[in-house]
Amino acid sequence: MTAFSFACTGVRADGYAAGPTLVFRLRVTAADNARVHALALRCQIRIEPARRSYEPAEADGLADLFGERSRWGSTLQPVQFAQVSVMVPSFTGEIETDLAVPCTYDMDIAATRYLAALDGGEVPLLMLFSGTAFTGAGGFQVEPVPWDREAAFRMPVATWREMVEQHFPGCGWIRLPRDTMDALVAYRSRHALPSWEATLKALLDAVAADEPPVSDPFRALTATIGRTDP
Repeated sequence: MTAFSFACTGVRADGYAAGPTLVFRLRVTAADNARVHALALRCQIRIEPARRSYEPAEADGLADLFGERSRWGSTLQPVQFAQVSVMVPSFTGEIETDLAVPCTYDMDIAATRYLAALDGGEVPLLMLFSGTAFTGAGGFQVEPVPWDREAAFRMPVATWREMVEQHFPGCGWIRLPRDTMDALVAYRSRHALPSWEATLKALLDAVAADEPPVSDPFRALTATIGRTDP
């Protein structure tokens, strides 16, 4: 059976993709200069947060995911980042190919919340490979890619931020339940507010004027929608 090894040699933000996309550069090596007709490759990418240090501000931003820093010895567990597939073309011995990874800026996703909390440095990733190889010098045979194939890579935080800025320049994104969104639309229409930014600012100003700070600002926000206007 052909022995395969994998390495990630770089990553870039895809400036031409319709949505936020990172492109990882993979080096695939087949032992003994083996002939590979094609390789149907699956890759699972995990963030390994325990493999880097964090500034106090970053630790505060990660509290929702991992709790207080004193608990990180047990809570700092791997976070799923992506699971993608790629068809590697024919090669002999070694090849480099691109692995496109669609991303999201949905702050309900753990990986996005983790990345958004980082001020800089690198993101420790572990890439786990499996798949099917079509090999053979004088013939054709089908072989599995063992599940234990993996590669570690440290992705610059700046690359992820560049990708986000290409699609959401200077903005954030949140997902809301349908009834909350309908209430926001109605509130904006009643008050003839010019944008969603102005709508949320008006609601937050109303909360600040009427009540002391609360531990759940989103609950206060939705409550305010119903009471600030008859």
